[in-house]
Amino acid sequence: MGMEFLDLQVNGYGGVDFNSDTLSAEALHLSCQKLKSDGVKAILATLITEHIEVLERRLVLLNRLRDAYPLAQEMIVGFHVEGPFISPVDGYRGAHYVDAVKPANVSDASRLVEAGGGLIKLVTLAPECDDGNSTTRWLADQGIRVAAGHSNATVDQLKSAIQAGLTMYTHLGNGCPMQAHRHDNIVQRVLSVSSDLWCCFIADGVHVPFFALKNYMKVVGLERCIVVTDAVAPAGLGPGTYTMGRWDLVIGEDMVAMAPDGSHFVGAAITMEASAANLRTKLGLSDTEINQLVCLHPRRALRFT
Repeated sequence: MGMEFLDLQVNGYGGVDFNSDTLSAEALHLSCQKLKSDGVKAILATLITEHIEVLERRLVLLNRLRDAYPLAQEMIVGFHVEGPFISPVDGYRGAHYVDAVKPANVSDASRLVEAGGGLIKLVTLAPECDDGNSTTRWLADQGIRVAAGHSNATVDQLKSAIQAGLTMYTHLGNGCPMQAHRHDNIVQRVLSVSSDLWCCFIADGVHVPFFALKNYMKVVGLERCIVVTDAVAPAGLGPGTYTMGRWDLVIGEDMVAMAPDGSHFVGAAITMEASAANLRTKLGLSDTEINQLVCLHPRRALRFT
């Protein structure tokens, strides 16, 4: 069956980095062409943690470049801002730049929303870094979906954020340390409140092993799951050395995006078509179930349908 993929987390594609200050309209157009040729119907172009003024500048640029070509307007249905309101703690912070991470606040959030020109559809933040859930509540009031991620929130903090308008969790099983408490950890806490959240997963078998992904999806229920790629510039290409924001990325034969020192992942290089294939062959899902995870549920989560 033909699937109209909607990917909620795309940092770049086809050699093009959406987090670059030198991004051009032509490069964005070529990236959209590559996405479309790889079966993707639409994306949220994703910007990661940077200083507020840098994010403002990049949002304005991305908005302007999107307007230059009809295909970019068709493919990029909105922006996902991942950070800077995330945990500063190593492991939870992931590949985000520690000097740019900061507590959530409405003043900075409003600057970003204004710079986005109405196209910010999703913001990822850490609930424990949002005092009184004020930023979550403000964003939700603007009609923007709020996801938790890169977070070590307690169960009570997650529940409080859900009451304030939190509706999603970004790439569950990632944005957390390799070593954690065997029971009281962020994955278990999110699973405990997953009936109130859309839970997003990366289905490359590396960010979350397939056996664990199968377990997580069983607990959450497929009706609350979404698959994203978290694609960075090398996605859709082959092994090599690339950049995303300040990072130099080394992509090996396994198509895993790693920091040069091998210490952590920096996004992913998988495509949506490969993700769907993994769901079919590794998890044994039907085409109808896969279509829900990569097409229908992302649209429902954004209230596009």
